[in-house]
Amino acid sequence: MPDPYDLAIIGGGIVGLATAGALCERAPRARLVILEKEAQLASHQTGHNSGVIHSGIYYRPGSHKARLCVDGVRLMLEFCEAHGIRVERCGKVIVATDATELTRLQALYERGVANGVPGLELLDPPRLREIEPHAAAGQAIYSPTTAIVDFREVAAALARELAGRGVSIVTRARVTSVARAGGELELVTPGGTVRARRLVNCAGLYSDVIARMAGAAPDVRIIPFRGEYYLLRPDRRHLVSGLIYPVPDPEFPFLGVHFTRTVHGDVEAGPNAVLALAREGYRRGRVQPRELVEMLRYRGFWAMARRYWRMGTYEMFRSLSKRAFVRALQRLVPELKAGDVARGGAGVRAQAVSADGSLVDDFRILAAADAIHVINAPSPAATASLAIGRHIAALAAQTFTLA
Repeated sequence: MPDPYDLAIIGGGIVGLATAGALCERAPRARLVILEKEAQLASHQTGHNSGVIHSGIYYRPGSHKARLCVDGVRLMLEFCEAHGIRVERCGKVIVATDATELTRLQALYERGVANGVPGLELLDPPRLREIEPHAAAGQAIYSPTTAIVDFREVAAALARELAGRGVSIVTRARVTSVARAGGELELVTPGGTVRARRLVNCAGLYSDVIARMAGAAPDVRIIPFRGEYYLLRPDRRHLVSGLIYPVPDPEFPFLGVHFTRTVHGDVEAGPNAVLALAREGYRRGRVQPRELVEMLRYRGFWAMARRYWRMGTYEMFRSLSKRAFVRALQRLVPELKAGDVARGGAGVRAQAVSADGSLVDDFRILAAADAIHVINAPSPAATASLAIGRHIAALAAQTFTLA
């Protein structure tokens, strides 16, 4: 049998690829393999990402999200410049559309300043109209450094770089079981068993499944939420110059429906946050019975449902009603009409939920003697991916005593 790999990374999304790159830098002699269950890399959360390079304004100071996002922006911009990947620094406004949001907007501004986000500016209505002529607000925050990119292009560049460093990338390699024998991990895939001394789990929507498969006991479960988008008609894209976001609800770790310009010229409107009935439930009618039963058996799901039933019901209604979706968007851009938008695509967010029903609002990484599990890595994980990779590589060097 061939010698075992020193490290196996499960998951070929942007976090898994970035982690492999950081591990190569940390331990250049180590033999690495990436196992991706799909035929193509970056097929799920990375490939369905809206493409925003977030500045770091939203996240609690001192949290993993705050620190790794701010570091990740710098690393991402440097990586894109080095690899000729198009980035547009279009800027973002966060708008308070009624008086009840002004206090939260001020707190958000102070949080962004504490996180070291450069160039933040509080805007009055005349100044807002200079930046976003069609947006409505009593007051707004302007983040001029917020940018957009195609994260699939970033993932492809990372994969090319990894292949050049000798990293094995195996697609169609869904891991169906993990066993230990003779101090090694045996990862069973449809193409055969892969042996490795250590494991890094970056499996996204299935991160908790892989963790339990490997003998870990995470205190959360992944609950999938589908985010649905509309697209502005080409002749109405002028309504949005950059990015327009609402003031987020502090009790809910989603940013609310907003407008996002993409590097390919589209303007997306959304997403909502609808409970999905399959971990890869990109379509409304997609149901995976086994996964649904597992979700319904989890007491944290029912605690979450009791806590957020009003918001969840509204999100489901807004998913079914274009009129309700457009009304939410009109709070940001009053000129928008129902005929200005058409249904676009959707993504699925892997959201970790605790047993008490709370939605985990920070990155969650679990380390064991021979495995590291990235259990919760929602937005801004794509922005922060290179910094997350470095963080995991440092943790691996300490936990696994990498040379």
